[in-house]
Amino acid sequence: MPKLTAFLETLASHGIWEKAQKLLLVFLTCLALLYAVSLVVKAVRRAVDDGNEGVTSDAERRAETLGSVLTNAARAVVVAFFLLMTLQEFGVNIGPLVAGAGVAGVALGFGAQSLVKDVISGFFLLMENQFGVGDIVNVDDKHTGTVERMTLRITQLRDAEGRAHFVPNGSIIRVVVLSKDFARALVDVEVGYGTDPDVAFEVLREVGQRLHEERPDQAVEPLEVKGIEVLGPSGFVIRTLTKTSPGVQWEVARELRRRILLAFRESGIEIPYPQRVVHHRGGSED
Repeated sequence: MPKLTAFLETLASHGIWEKAQKLLLVFLTCLALLYAVSLVVKAVRRAVDDGNEGVTSDAERRAETLGSVLTNAARAVVVAFFLLMTLQEFGVNIGPLVAGAGVAGVALGFGAQSLVKDVISGFFLLMENQFGVGDIVNVDDKHTGTVERMTLRITQLRDAEGRAHFVPNGSIIRVVVLSKDFARALVDVEVGYGTDPDVAFEVLREVGQRLHEERPDQAVEPLEVKGIEVLGPSGFVIRTLTKTSPGVQWEVARELRRRILLAFRESGIEIPYPQRVVHHRGGSED
């Protein structure tokens, strides 16, 4: 005990104990700020949660995106605040340091224009709610996938093959959102010229109606036959559109093709194969 008392008195005489108490208070304040931010994020997520675990609404995706960005920004601010307070407690004048950081920030802004551009673009992407976590997007016809994470600097996509794409926000020029509110499954079907178009139309409508009745959560409306799209060398192409839930248009299109194939076989409707008529010229005449 005497040794411990002497050690504490030594710390107190050098002001180390007082500094440690102040740093502990700063540390607890930082933890409290992070905890408060986490509570706000959780409250926002609960407020927009519709209780449907199978479907992620637009509001839920936006809350997830903003929550992730807010949490990362809070962590950066807290770390910077703690470092500055620590330096101040150890006698470092942080006034010139902050001023120098401002000047360095301006110089860094000129040298890292792409980084600044990424951050500004990411800010407007989030504020304008162009897309969010969980959306399926196509970026500049180069990257297509599901948005897994968004920060102020990058957007992370996961494509159908499982590859992760990290796209700087400043490089994003045009985004096509493939899962906004609803989608459409486009299926073109080619049939032979010997087929009555009206009969083929009716078979397609029956297939679409059955799919809508069996899977109303995916095919939200019955199939719509738009008509003959192309007159090809082997047959004519019928275009169909089916309104679907966001993100399932490809699954619905694959199921439609399977059912259409079976229905055409049952109805005797021919799906043509490439044909070519050859005219032979030449030879002797009698």
